[in-house]
Amino acid sequence: MAKFELKLPKMGESVAEATITNWLKEVGDQIEADEAVLEIATDKVDSEVPSEVDGVLIEKLFNEDDVVQVGQTIAIIEAEGEEEAPTPVAEQEVPSEEIKQAVEQVEKSVEEARDISTSDFSESTRFYSPLVKNIAKEEGISFEELENIEGSGKDGRVTKNDILEYLETRSSQPAQGADSQKAQQPAAAETKQPARPATPVTVSGEDEVVEMSRMGKMIAHHMVESNQKSAHVQSFIEVDVTNIWNWRKANKDAFEKREGEKLTFTPIFMEAVAKAIKDFPMINISLDGDKIIKKKNINLGMAAALPDGNLIVPVIKNADQLNLVGMAKAVNDLAKRARLNKLKPDDIQGGTYTVTNVGTFGSVMGTPIINQPQVGILALGAIQKKPAVIETPDGDFIGIRYKMFLSHSYDHRVVNGALGGQFVQRVAQYLEKFDKNRDI
Repeated sequence: MAKFELKLPKMGESVAEATITNWLKEVGDQIEADEAVLEIATDKVDSEVPSEVDGVLIEKLFNEDDVVQVGQTIAIIEAEGEEEAPTPVAEQEVPSEEIKQAVEQVEKSVEEARDISTSDFSESTRFYSPLVKNIAKEEGISFEELENIEGSGKDGRVTKNDILEYLETRSSQPAQGADSQKAQQPAAAETKQPARPATPVTVSGEDEVVEMSRMGKMIAHHMVESNQKSAHVQSFIEVDVTNIWNWRKANKDAFEKREGEKLTFTPIFMEAVAKAIKDFPMINISLDGDKIIKKKNINLGMAAALPDGNLIVPVIKNADQLNLVGMAKAVNDLAKRARLNKLKPDDIQGGTYTVTNVGTFGSVMGTPIINQPQVGILALGAIQKKPAVIETPDGDFIGIRYKMFLSHSYDHRVVNGALGGQFVQRVAQYLEKFDKNRDI
């Protein structure tokens, strides 16, 4: 029988590694093609790695919580059937120049991973993965603190979970050598990052203590970081969507019959947002220090609910290039795969602006937190029937209209009130001018 190497697949341009969270198969288990062998996690999404062949798992090369690089072999599967006659790829002659380039590329990747650490790490007798080093750097964990964290990984290695658990208890426990370190620090350093004592939490015998999920911890960290980084400002506007309501009601059945897709309000709103971004491209930016990065593509993030109640933001790539049918298919596909936990890491990468529907649960408006490194996010409120003044050539009268609120949160460091207000106003204009005679 032939031996097949199961490798960590490519998961998007910006994803270089993943953490093994759970082995679904054990050594000796029979595996079918396309059957999931293990579960992995990147910084934002959980995923499964399926087998490409039928066979038996004969070796696992990594343990749970190990960090694996894209392209690394994770496991060996003994594939069913006889070995193929052609010479295996590994034994084919490869030009020496290609070998040299491949070696240089591997060496470059290793050096880049090493560069993440400070010089202190070279003095350690323990191995720290680039992911752990990055977390330590972002959270301000010193080399001495990291060395004192008890690791649960192989040979006492500190895993991602170890450092996250340490961060949870860090604020309530005095760091080792804190007094001596404080004495050595200059006064300016103390005023730069003052210590914030954790608010004590009282737990009685009747209370239930629930551990936050890994994704829940990451979302919490991401939200706090965004609030600390961006100067959040909000603009609100009420929109008359009566034309949209009536058009969808008249066309949704024919649309589903023809396209095999349900027609919700979301793709209509996304279409209006994409148009408004084209009118105001300075909403479609990111801030890198003192530099503004103007994004060429309009990639709309769409907040979606996961089975465990957490939210994730899959991305509709090049949303401005889609017609309403294409937008509806993209929205339905991403929402369905989010509910089934089938999103791939690339599905949540590259967003340039985000839309979230707070009206799903009846909220009329909200003040959403910006999804870094973006500079704006739009919340869609619930659609409600309201009495409204209607202007006509024959005079004004009161009528029943379908209305909703748009809530625009934006980063006041780079988006001033005029731009933030004009953008959400333009979205409202596109919605209110929706052609009620539009063909599907």
